[in-house]
Amino acid sequence: MLSWIIFLPLLGAGLILLLPKDNKALIRNVALATTLLDLALCIPLYLGFDPTTASLQFEESATWIPTLGSSYHIGVDGISLWLLLLTAFLGPLCILGSRGIEKRVKEYHFSFLFLMTGMMGVFSAWDLVLFYVFWEVMLVPMYLLIGIWGHENRIYAAVKFFIYTMVGSLLMLVAILWMYFQSADPTTGLRTFDLLAIYQMPRPPIQAQMWLFAAFGLAFAIKVPMFPFHTWLPDAHVEAPTAGSVILAGVLLKMGTYGFLRYCMPLFPAATVAFVPLISVLAIIGIIYGALVSMVQPNMKKLVAYSSVSHLGFVMLGLFALNQQGVQGGLLQMINHGISTGALFFLVGMLYDRRHTFNISDFGGLAKVMPVYTTVFIIVALSSLGLPGLNGFVGEFLILLGTFKSNPTYAVFAASGVILAAVYLLWMIQRVFYGSVDKEVNSALPDLTLRERTILFPLVIVIVWMGVYPQMFLSKMETSVRVFLENMPK
Repeated sequence: MLSWIIFLPLLGAGLILLLPKDNKALIRNVALATTLLDLALCIPLYLGFDPTTASLQFEESATWIPTLGSSYHIGVDGISLWLLLLTAFLGPLCILGSRGIEKRVKEYHFSFLFLMTGMMGVFSAWDLVLFYVFWEVMLVPMYLLIGIWGHENRIYAAVKFFIYTMVGSLLMLVAILWMYFQSADPTTGLRTFDLLAIYQMPRPPIQAQMWLFAAFGLAFAIKVPMFPFHTWLPDAHVEAPTAGSVILAGVLLKMGTYGFLRYCMPLFPAATVAFVPLISVLAIIGIIYGALVSMVQPNMKKLVAYSSVSHLGFVMLGLFALNQQGVQGGLLQMINHGISTGALFFLVGMLYDRRHTFNISDFGGLAKVMPVYTTVFIIVALSSLGLPGLNGFVGEFLILLGTFKSNPTYAVFAASGVILAAVYLLWMIQRVFYGSVDKEVNSALPDLTLRERTILFPLVIVIVWMGVYPQMFLSKMETSVRVFLENMPK
């Protein structure tokens, strides 16, 4: 079943290549049907997942490149389950949100479905070569989505995204090869890329761990993106089409945080402990810096983009608290960020479709003109700033709780990010939605259409659901996180 979930989008992409390019409606409907079917396949994955064990579930393994010791080995645990489900959930919403794409519709939907296969493969792979292939595969369609269907400076943003990611990826490849050549079985001499087998091997000396952690960690830090490796993100977000921004914020950034959890931390535990102060300080800088830069942005989309730097700083801080509350909070906040920030990008994109501008100063008084849109926007913004009762609160509270147990000073500085988030989001709401409608063009803007409500209402439902009943989400990851922490140095 897991293979079907991973490769069904690729099958849909192949089918789209066979369709006539002039039949745009058929192409869109096939892409939507593919993503909806993929989401439906994830239901038995969720229902059949056993939260009482940290063992790999829905595991599949087959010989792939036997001479190299590489296999097609996939599976999910409590750490990867929700990220896989998040990808499937956002897929059909992004396809619905792409109805405004009129240029090269066939190529656009092919690229998007191809990207989905790459993302799902990253969260499911348990072989280092397989993981690296999926990691690189998703780079090309994302580059195309930004470079072809983006805004005015799309080529600059796409090239910057590609170069940053490739630099980190090449260093990670060097580290993977080093681990492969050190993985020889003492009796048979056979080497392996299998992650479960490598988990069982003795860890490298501390000096080697430090270099390997740095090589893997740089690739993941760029993807997160952590300060100071974040500079590609605002350009990519602002220039990407709406659905590209949603999937970039919702899923692609989580590959970085997931990479730390799956590879850096368990493979190099001694180095992880040594890097805790540096990672924590950079995370706190990212939290405060991202929030302060968001406050001064005149561009709504860039404001939301810089808020991602701040929110992902919270995730990294929670993961490197190295306790149950911090890591679970970090995992939950990955999902929260994907839902809330994805919804914010949808909302900003819908406003752009009406006015073709992202400038905050071009709006004002929209609450009188677009009351339903305003209501949804405020709910999503409040969830992003961590209002109790909505999804953002639970994740940030657990992160701050875990961080306080680990290092109270870090928690005090990080808590300022919550206050700053309220400042930049509420100030934006005031300028965009309240006051007088001082521009005539804004007085006739239509409210949310049926298609737009179909996109946004599921996101609002999940926002409230996660805020009111987070245990449903936390219970699936609890055992895997506990076993993960048991294998870390005390």
